[in-house]
Amino acid sequence: MSVRLRDIHKVFLLDKQKVSALKGVNLNFSQGSQVAITGRSGAGKSTLLHILGTLERPSQGSLFVGQQDVSSLSDLELSGFRNKNIGFVFQMNNLLSEFSALENVMIPGLIGKLSTKHCLDRAWVVLKAVGLEFRAKHRPGELSGGEQQRVAIARALFMSPKLLLADEPTGNLDKKTSLVIQDLLLKLCDEYKMTMLLVTHDIDLAKRLPKQILMEDGRIIN
Repeated sequence: MSVRLRDIHKVFLLDKQKVSALKGVNLNFSQGSQVAITGRSGAGKSTLLHILGTLERPSQGSLFVGQQDVSSLSDLELSGFRNKNIGFVFQMNNLLSEFSALENVMIPGLIGKLSTKHCLDRAWVVLKAVGLEFRAKHRPGELSGGEQQRVAIARALFMSPKLLLADEPTGNLDKKTSLVIQDLLLKLCDEYKMTMLLVTHDIDLAKRLPKQILMEDGRIIN
């Protein structure tokens, strides 16, 4: 899925002071792109990712995901569009501790009001895709950090999104486990033909993606 950003600004109100997190960002990503977004803390990387994922609205500018101008959608329409088209993988996997791996993976489908049978069948498929079907009945507390992140990736893949957004997906993992998750993400992006935009401080990870973007003070530098 292609992505276009036109003159994106984002202003937050902090202690009654206006803080500009993004300052006129213009970017184009073609379908199937794999892009690393790098930069120091506070550069605007996560804010940009949240706007790309429609979790935040820009203060100014337009965002097109595929042919859809998402800036024009209502909150309800935006929620439905996001659930169907965008997958998220965060540094904190945000799994629900009281649910099994299988149940956690099913959540996007249940939110989308798909049948329970369809959700169960699809959850098994994506758990198998991340090599974790044998841990389907285990709860997050019974899984290693790498296994939890694989469950989070499976959940992100549940609706077969064309856009995958990852914010420091290996930030909480040791080096060996991090490499396993990196390999898995890159493999799945190729298999599912997804556009992937990934925020990271890990320069080695960034270099594994075909394109890198450097941010500084709310602007694209390179």
